[in-house]
Amino acid sequence: MSRDYELGVIFSPEASEEETRSVLDRIEQIVANHGGQIVKVNQWGRRRLAYPIERHRDGFYVFIDMVLTPETVSDIERTLKVSEIVLREMVRKRDPKAVQREREEREARAAAAAAAPEATEEVPAEGTTEEAPAATSAEPTTEEAPTTASTEATTEEAPAEETAAAEPAAESNEEHIEA
Repeated sequence: MSRDYELGVIFSPEASEEETRSVLDRIEQIVANHGGQIVKVNQWGRRRLAYPIERHRDGFYVFIDMVLTPETVSDIERTLKVSEIVLREMVRKRDPKAVQREREEREARAAAAAAAPEATEEVPAEGTTEEAPAATSAEPTTEEAPTTASTEATTEEAPAEETAAAEPAAESNEEHIEA
């Protein structure tokens, strides 16, 4: 019976990229040999440790979501404990409700991504321009740049006006107190 697991590994900051890649490849190989599946690999990169481990203040964090049998977990743990570049490792069983929610979100995104290319193919056929997909890019366009600059200028001027408006109010409060 397969279950969802999350593997967290902290590699030594002195380890080369080739060494970490070889350990990750070995994990992938173990998972594939036992009929498991790697769902997602999340490499956080180099981060500060909460406390020194083997005189290291930093570590290279990697998190892997997998679908495995419980027997496979023991093989992965054994492999990681033998490796000299692994500072810490932890395998934990994931909450089935959270896993189901993530699967539904992933399927919804895949369906939306599959529908998006079909929609962009239909847009030129209807006679509209192709500028709409360019506007959805993550990079700001030249039209958006002046808007952000004017917004910044407005926010810089606003505090000065607010302070000027607040000073007469403070004076009137002092007059009321004195009377």
